[in-house]
Amino acid sequence: MNLTILAGSANLPLAESIADRLGVPLAGRIVGRFPDSELNIELEQSVRGQDVYLVQPTGPPVDEHLLELIFLADACRRAGAERMTAIVPYFGYARQDRRATGRGPVGARIAADLIATVGVSRIVAVDLHMTSLEGFFPVPLEHLAALPILVPAISAVAGPRTVIVSPDLGGVKLAERYARTLHAPTAVVYKRRLSGERVEARGVVGDVRGLAPLIVDDMITTAGTIEAAINALLAAGCDPQITVVCTHGLFVGPAIERLRGLPIKRLFYTDSVRGPDPAVVPVQRVSLAPLLADAIDRLHNDRSLADLIVHA
Repeated sequence: MNLTILAGSANLPLAESIADRLGVPLAGRIVGRFPDSELNIELEQSVRGQDVYLVQPTGPPVDEHLLELIFLADACRRAGAERMTAIVPYFGYARQDRRATGRGPVGARIAADLIATVGVSRIVAVDLHMTSLEGFFPVPLEHLAALPILVPAISAVAGPRTVIVSPDLGGVKLAERYARTLHAPTAVVYKRRLSGERVEARGVVGDVRGLAPLIVDDMITTAGTIEAAINALLAAGCDPQITVVCTHGLFVGPAIERLRGLPIKRLFYTDSVRGPDPAVVPVQRVSLAPLLADAIDRLHNDRSLADLIVHA
């Protein structure tokens, strides 16, 4: 099977970087809207008998990008693609992994099922909100870790006084992976979520007094968690020069304003989504293209991804 890379509109620069690394052109497609706002998808070349990789993170606006991915996959299936893999660096709805109030849907399962219904045989995602989400997918999931590409970038700011901080209990395993790689101690902020935008920090578990925190998280959405964590760390006597590392920088709602008021020395994040650049603090954007191109090359040639995936 020949390799075909097809991109939606969610993050075209990332798709172009991936294709360039693999030495193949992006397949032609039309992504538009009819006058009544219905999605219009059309392939501009044959994919019959091809090994197709659909690059489409489902970041904001999540519903539009998810439906676009589904339409692209269905178009490829009906056009005779031999195999389809969805490259979804950021998987929207990942935080809806349970019924929080008992009367709502499980959004993560619905999104996973929708992608599988159009013939996608495998999904590749990066740093999902919960590793347990693999059980939601009716097709195989390759859960990649961004740590190998982020650690070289942050090594310059990590030193003997660095402490790796998880901003909540859910991120402890991610923080531990960074701590093992950087040979640094860990601390955890105990938080309570009050709403989608408001977070309350109750305290810090671990010694941070006089140390330089390096906060690691899978995503920054409204920056409410980061704000609460930094305030808790400052109250615990940490060095006010704080570094923040996340895989997915969504930066929606009040995020930019919140980051502007925090003593962040540097913010590292990847290009998993194409969102606003929080230039209010020193930032470094690290590309996922090398990681995703490597994963696609291995899958296309039936080679192992063992050293790329997240091991919970």
